[in-house]
Amino acid sequence: MKKLNRLKGVVAIAMAFFIGIVMVSSTTQASTRSQGTDWSKFQGHYPAKAYKSDEFSIAQLGGSYGGTLIDQATYNTQVSNGRAQGLRMHTYLWYGIGDNQYNAKNMLDYYLPKVKTPKGSIVALDYEDGAKATYWNGREYVSTLAEKESNTRAIIYGMRRIKAEGYTPMYYSYKPYTLAHVNYQEIVKEFGNKSLWIAGYPDYQVRSKPLYSYFPTMNGVAIWQFTSTYINGGLDGNVDLTGITKNGYNGNTPTPSKPDKPAKPTNKKSVDVTYAFHQKGGNWYSNVKNFGSGNNGYAGAPYQANDLLYIKVNHGTIKYRVHTIEDGCWLPWVHKANKNDTVNGVAGIKGHTIDGVQMYYTTPSGETYQQAYYRSQSTQRSGYLGTCADNGTVVGFDSWAGMIGEPLDRLQISVNNYSDF
Repeated sequence: MKKLNRLKGVVAIAMAFFIGIVMVSSTTQASTRSQGTDWSKFQGHYPAKAYKSDEFSIAQLGGSYGGTLIDQATYNTQVSNGRAQGLRMHTYLWYGIGDNQYNAKNMLDYYLPKVKTPKGSIVALDYEDGAKATYWNGREYVSTLAEKESNTRAIIYGMRRIKAEGYTPMYYSYKPYTLAHVNYQEIVKEFGNKSLWIAGYPDYQVRSKPLYSYFPTMNGVAIWQFTSTYINGGLDGNVDLTGITKNGYNGNTPTPSKPDKPAKPTNKKSVDVTYAFHQKGGNWYSNVKNFGSGNNGYAGAPYQANDLLYIKVNHGTIKYRVHTIEDGCWLPWVHKANKNDTVNGVAGIKGHTIDGVQMYYTTPSGETYQQAYYRSQSTQRSGYLGTCADNGTVVGFDSWAGMIGEPLDRLQISVNNYSDF
């Protein structure tokens, strides 16, 4: 979240604002507490669970930055990939509208129809910048009483809109910013004692568990973001104190399944796909057919960059292309498969590192519709990234494989009328 660059003051004034004892009540019993993360574009398209015990994550859909709407291109894949990992996925929006309800309306009109998490799930408003504030107290601008009320009205307007759409509205910020600019008790009065998601960190050490002596004591806190260094390298860690992250999931953890295989395809043809990578600075690897030796068969080699890609099918047609780090763009589509023709017969440029792959299989007329399903790994992370399907026309699958800026080292492909992965 953008707050990673803005919360340095949180720790500096932690002793003044956050020290307190957690009041354990019927809604904050330890047995109800679960931990999770929140994701933005900085975590990429396919972030993995930080810990096996994580149960939820909250992904940024986009938001209003002073009236300018900026999408998060990572949102859809983060939601689908998180649910595939068994996480309860929720949504947040950057709410940099100050007290401007006109900007708030435009933002919510645009983004609420794009929410991909279930009805009942959390849609939070991230309010940590842009509040109307004209009084200089010698250190910073704070809101006057009238401005605090105007800011609060704009927040409540947004939360009412979210609630009317069937989602659980929440307000996100950190305590000092809230006290300086918002009458948060009005939010709690209208939306109940589980309406606040508040950040408060004791320090910037890696912390996998909350240090409860630094709990931000405020009425209505349902989720506490207790660290921005949940793991090495930085990641927000949250604890759900009330069970609110189960909203939208009937109290259960989602367990997505593969698409059902059709019982009796009308005219399905078996399609074999043969493919290979050319190692950057090296030679062609051996061809792989479908998965090769079971699901462990793949083109490429662990932690080795590639610069050329060859793909061929024995039935129908396939086109493919690659994205390279050096060029910073997608290269032209390739319709042939000839390793001896490095201009038109394979995708890529010798010496240019492949970090993305896209392909599209065309089923012959009159046959059962089939697609190219594929997935990849990069040299900078373990485990396969999410499964892709042709050009992304299938709901739940991404439109291309890889991670921009990270050399793509392994690739698996299958042509079928369902995903084998």
